[in-house]
Amino acid sequence: QGLVPIEENISLKPYNTFGIDVNAKHFVSVNSIDELKSVLALKNYPRRLILGGGSNMLLTKDQNALVIHVNIKGIEIVSEGNDHVFIKAYAGENWHEFVCYCLDNDFGGIENLSLIPGNVGTAPIQNIGAYGVELKDTFVSCEGISVKTQNLETFSKRDCEFGYRNSIFKQHLKGKYILTSVTFKLTKCNHKLHINYGAITSELSEMNITNPTIQDISKAVIAIRESKLPNPKEIGNSGSFFKNPVIQKAHYSKLLESFSEMPNYPVSEDEVKVPAGWLIEKAGFKGKRFGNYGVHKKQALVLVNYGSAKGEDILNLSKLIQKTVKRLFDISIEAEVNIL
Repeated sequence: QGLVPIEENISLKPYNTFGIDVNAKHFVSVNSIDELKSVLALKNYPRRLILGGGSNMLLTKDQNALVIHVNIKGIEIVSEGNDHVFIKAYAGENWHEFVCYCLDNDFGGIENLSLIPGNVGTAPIQNIGAYGVELKDTFVSCEGISVKTQNLETFSKRDCEFGYRNSIFKQHLKGKYILTSVTFKLTKCNHKLHINYGAITSELSEMNITNPTIQDISKAVIAIRESKLPNPKEIGNSGSFFKNPVIQKAHYSKLLESFSEMPNYPVSEDEVKVPAGWLIEKAGFKGKRFGNYGVHKKQALVLVNYGSAKGEDILNLSKLIQKTVKRLFDISIEAEVNIL
């Protein structure tokens, strides 16, 4: 059995931010790379589910699998010069706590990604992003263990094939590697600030800040997120449930005839991104409650569990939203959350 005890029939409620109460047939929490290797080497668990911060998943049923909770902690400076620092964070570190660590040390580059739920290890899979910044902007490399061979491998930025909320780990390497650490290149001085996306500029002026530091930007981002997004500790949720769809400009122009106030962000010469939250709100779902689950009152992108909702309830609600948005706008919106 190795050194790590495997538990049976464990509730996953504490391990997912939606707070869905389903059971794992087998469960283990690993605190080191060696423990992870020894668990992966066990032959009698054909089905496995990897769990990090549990912030990007909707559990719809009991998991007849070995659920491996990756709890490997640590932050270390790999190397540094006068201008930059290379910093490695292990997979089990809470993402926002890692951002705070960097801000405390005046390392710049990820302050716009403050308060994104989840752990460091799952951040590259999703290429997390917010307020004009994506993980890939500061990403150097990540390490991962092959589920098949238990070898530790390194992936460069190019290897990861990052896209919008996307990477090779969501595509043809899906389920094949467990990321154990991520290395970032951050600035130590002359920080490059990203303040002209979303409400950051107006938030900073409300705070009477004209010459913002990276810490100020983080405070502004936190204030904006807290005003719009429910805290998962209080109301079960997974942050943004849907991706912002990218549509053809021609389609957008046609929609403007009926919806003149429809916002957009240019993506390329012939494509624009439309905020999914706007579409969902327009479709009448914002703040709608169905018993113990529903759509958050301040942010239509967020589906919430008000109590003891089942994953299936939330899944059905998401499908209803997708169907309605498709009918009204002829736009397909995709879930950003993994549905299990």
